[in-house]
Amino acid sequence: MDSELQIALIGAGLAAVVLVVGYNKWQERKHRRDAERAFRSEHRDVLLEPRAEGDAGERREPGIGAAEEEARRFSEVPLKRTAPELPRLLDARADCVIRVEAIEALDVGTVWLMQTEQLAGLSKPVRWFGFNDAENLWVPLGPDSTGACHWFCAALQLVNRQGSIGETDFMRFTGGVQRVADAIMALPPGLPLRAETLHKATELDRFCADVDVQIGVNIVARDGQFEGRDIQRVAERLGLRLAPDGCYHAVEDERSLFTLASLDGGAFSAEGLRGLVTRGLTLVIDVPRVAGGGPVFDRMMRTANEIAAELGGEVVDDNRAPFGAEAAAIIRGQIEQFQARMEEFGLPAGGPLAQRLFAL
Repeated sequence: MDSELQIALIGAGLAAVVLVVGYNKWQERKHRRDAERAFRSEHRDVLLEPRAEGDAGERREPGIGAAEEEARRFSEVPLKRTAPELPRLLDARADCVIRVEAIEALDVGTVWLMQTEQLAGLSKPVRWFGFNDAENLWVPLGPDSTGACHWFCAALQLVNRQGSIGETDFMRFTGGVQRVADAIMALPPGLPLRAETLHKATELDRFCADVDVQIGVNIVARDGQFEGRDIQRVAERLGLRLAPDGCYHAVEDERSLFTLASLDGGAFSAEGLRGLVTRGLTLVIDVPRVAGGGPVFDRMMRTANEIAAELGGEVVDDNRAPFGAEAAAIIRGQIEQFQARMEEFGLPAGGPLAQRLFAL
């Protein structure tokens, strides 16, 4: 009896243990399922999924909208306007050039007045230009100029017959243009280098001095003097024009080829010729300022001989020696040599640049 009771109690205890163990296993499995469900996502993981064949090896960057693309292209466009080329009337070898860019279009008359104050006293000519945007060209400025421009150009001529610019001229010019730019609130201009500019001026002046030749022939009176009324009559018959400089000029296409003046140095005038007397006349050709110097010299010699024949004179050189055909041929050859050198240098005799550099 006791043994059966013991066996029954032992069986009940084992059953309870089995139930506890089973309950614990069920709870453990339940918690595992809950944990897996918590970490599981319904979204696709593109990193774990296999790629389609068309996407193999292709990398796609995030895109930007059309508006953003347009804004990016606009921001890359430079805001500074491109400087126009040098005005055709200028030459980089003979002019010190400074271009000035104004932020807003400025009245050219205002700029002209400012520069006249700042650049007064220079020993060489200064020219100003304004850039006409509508016609895309530089326009020379003067006291009567009108309109408005964004771009201005100041140019100091480096050389004339009085020599080249010096450091004082250079500093006065560059400083004056800088002050004009500051006054009109323009962008800072690019100033030329002092040493380079002065060296260029010196070299150009040296070349000009080597070819700066004026050749003259004289007509002396056999009877002691010529009268003004006779000179006027002959000069007008030969087509010579009396100019404000007191000389008669042989003119072609509004350019002077050679001059006729009094050997005594006095100036001719329409009124003064009536009572004028002179012991001789001088004809002069300015070699650098005349194109085709050889033929022009021939014409000058023909004119001299005609005047001498009509007034009773003789054509002579500066030493009063007769000026014959042989001497004329030698002089003509020298003129052509000088002008050939100018052509080789890129400074044609009689051209616009030569007219400026050899200005009277």
